[in-house]
Amino acid sequence: MNKCVRISVFKNLDDKFLKNSVQKHAQKLNLEGFSQQVEDDNYKIIINGNKENVDKFIDLLHKEFIDLDIQDFEIEPFLKDKDYRGVFRIIQ
Repeated sequence: MNKCVRISVFKNLDDKFLKNSVQKHAQKLNLEGFSQQVEDDNYKIIINGNKENVDKFIDLLHKEFIDLDIQDFEIEPFLKDKDYRGVFRIIQ
């Protein structure tokens, strides 16, 4: 069963964090989607894939948010509206 979520982060994220953590975890867990800066200090991350792997991704990301003292974020269900072609991208 697949699951899709949108994670909104309201703090500036470093490109290194996006590539070394977010994208790396998504690729290891065979998830697809993207990360994109929407406004200053506002990012959205769309993750789609196997329900168990999406839950693992959220757990890993949550732990890293705690380490980076990121407290202002939201995780909500999302309807897949695009074909991500099986990859996770960072859109800049």
